[in-house]
Formats: sequence, structure tokens, C-alpha cells
Amino acid sequence: MNQAIGVIDSGVGGLTVVHELMRQLPKESLIYLGDTLRCPYGPRSKEDVRKFTWEMTDFLLDKQIKLLVVACNTATAFTLNELQEHLSIPVIGVIKPGARAAIKATENSHIGVIGTEGTIGSKAYNQALSGIKSDLHVNSLACPLFVPMVEQGVLSGKEAEEIVEKSLLPMKEQNHIDTLILGCTHYPLIKETIQKVIGSQVTVISSSEETAREVSTILEFHNQLYNGLDTPAHQFYTTGEMGVFAKITESIFRESAAYFQSVTIKKAVIAH
Repeated sequence: MNQAIGVIDSGVGGLTVVHELMRQLPKESLIYLGDTLRCPYGPRSKEDVRKFTWEMTDFLLDKQIKLLVVACNTATAFTLNELQEHLSIPVIGVIKPGARAAIKATENSHIGVIGTEGTIGSKAYNQALSGIKSDLHVNSLACPLFVPMVEQGVLSGKEAEEIVEKSLLPMKEQNHIDTLILGCTHYPLIKETIQKVIGSQVTVISSSEETAREVSTILEFHNQLYNGLDTPAHQFYTTGEMGVFAKITESIFRESAAYFQSVTIKKAVIAH
């Protein structure tokens, strides 16, 4: 039986992780759930994020997934340890892979991190970075306007550039970083605009590639990589409207995804 890899996110951002998983693990089936109805998670309380994350997780567990990717930095910051403790399947977040990729890339040990208010406030990236390498200089900045912009389908052009320019001004004024972590999986969808604003001298890091590599390593370790001949069957679910979700999915994958569905997920009883 070809059990799928499950991927959850607060909205469309985790599709960037799905795209990389498809590239690195082309035989694997994927099931994606984006909570676009309640996006963004960044301004929400830790308890709300925890509750929503468990609801998405329970939805995918019912589909017999073999591994869960929490492709949302805020959900990773607030719930990853709890999910790993209580679930019988492997659970991977996106923060530690992003931190490792940035440390590989930096030459002057000055790393910038941008993310939602929740992710930046949790200091999860600071802890992940210092846990790997202690002599780093880390500048963090919340960019609360980015996720709503992406969820509305504004990915480039004058409006996007103006919002990114204004949001990144404090980071640019410090002028020390040579590496910038996109600490939200929505941000790679506006990576070209961010790169243009922050400057070509800064390496912009998305955690997607490193996260997919970690998924591959863990599945291989557990002897769970699919080696059959069946064509992978991907499923995409959203809790909100299909329009923008479908449009962004098609812009990422350059084709229409085979299975789209808008769903209502059950309220979780947090007794995990």
C-alpha cells in the first residue's frame, strides 16, 4: 500500500514545500491541507494555533498518512514538540531545516529572519540557529502584511514591491546580514520581490529544499520510501474558497492539480 505523506499549512504557503517534495520524491503520493479559512496564523494566540494544527492533523491522520510535514512556521514553533511526542508517525517541521540551510550559506555569520508575528515572537529560529552554531548574529523581523498579500494572490508587481520595501526597511537599515531566512512558507511565493528589495548581496533561504531532504532521509531510515510502479495520486484540500487556492496551486506546479476539494474539518478535542 502506498501511504501518502501529509502536509499541513495555514494557507497556500506550504505548497512550496509540496512542490519540492514532488521534485525530490517523485514516486510519493501527497495529501495537502491548507487552512485558508482561518489564515493567517501569525497574529493568533498560541492556543488557537495549537487547536487549529491538531484539527488539520486529525483530518490527515484519518487518511492513513505515513509522515506529517508541518509546513507552517508558526504551527511548527508552537506545536511541533507536542505532535512529535503524541503521534506514532514521524513529524517534521520547517524551522530546523531552514536554520541548517542558512548556516551552510552564511559567510559572515550575520543572518536575518523574517516571519509572522507568532514565529518571530516565539524566537524559535533564534533557538534553532544558536543550537547549531552559537556565534551567530541574528536579526529578526515580523512582516505581518506578507501572508494576507500572498493569500489574495498578489505575488508581484508594484503593489507587492511597495509592501515588501516598506516591511523590510528595518532589516535593510542594519545592513549586516548576508543571509535571509524566509521564516514563513508563504514567503517563497514572493521570493523574487524580496530578493529585489533586500539586494543581490544577500542569499535568500527557503526551508523547502532542506525539509524535503529530511523527509527523504527519515522515510529511508524507516524503510517507508515507495518503490512500487503506481503513479502517485496527490490530493489538495482547503478549508476556504477554491478560487485563489487553485490559482496559486497551478502557478506553482505549472499545471492543474488532479484533485481539489474544499472541506470543513472537525473541531479537535485537545486531550492529546
